[in-house]
Parts: sequence; structure tokens; C-alpha cells
Amino acid sequence: MADVITTQELKALMSSDRQPAVFDVRRKADFEDAPKKIERAAWCDPEKVNEWINEIPHDKPVIVYCAKGGSVSQSIADRIQQTHPDVKFLQGGIKAWKELDGPIEE
Repeated sequence: MADVITTQELKALMSSDRQPAVFDVRRKADFEDAPKKIERAAWCDPEKVNEWINEIPHDKPVIVYCAKGGSVSQSIADRIQQTHPDVKFLQGGIKAWKELDGPIEE
């Protein structure tokens, strides 16, 4: 099972020299209902993970998140971990990130 990262840890990582690759893996309907995402994140359809998994950079940590840090981001992180050793899912998802007042973009 992939490791978890807290919102505070992600915020610190995003301010460090080791910039992570951040992927929003909320279901398509959830993303379309609320398209704002974590700053510098790329939305990727979780149902098409096998189509985009090979585009993930291997030279940086990978963080995935969904709406609340539940089964969607955890299962995608587990799938990515099969080919990428440094992947974590965001505890609490974008909901927790917004509560922390983390940077958001359209």
C-alpha cells in the first residue's frame, strides 16, 4: 500500500527544492463539479490510469489526491507504486488542502 502525506507535509514539500509531481485523480464528475485544483497539479482521469501512468516523471516524488483522500487516491497511488517507487496519497484530499488554505488554481 502506498504511503500517506499530510497537507502540512505536502505544503512543505512544495516549498522545497524537491518539487513533487501532483496529480488530481478525482472522478471526472467530481472534478467537473469543482474544477479548482491544488496549485501546479494536473488532473488525470482515474478510470484511465493505464493511459497516463507512463507519463509520470521518475525523477521527483509523486503525490495524488482525490476529493477526501479515500479509496480513489489510495487505489491510484497503489497502482502507480507498481512502476514508481516514490508515490503518496494526500490524507483528506483536496477538502483538507482547502481547509489548510493551501494554494489553489483554476
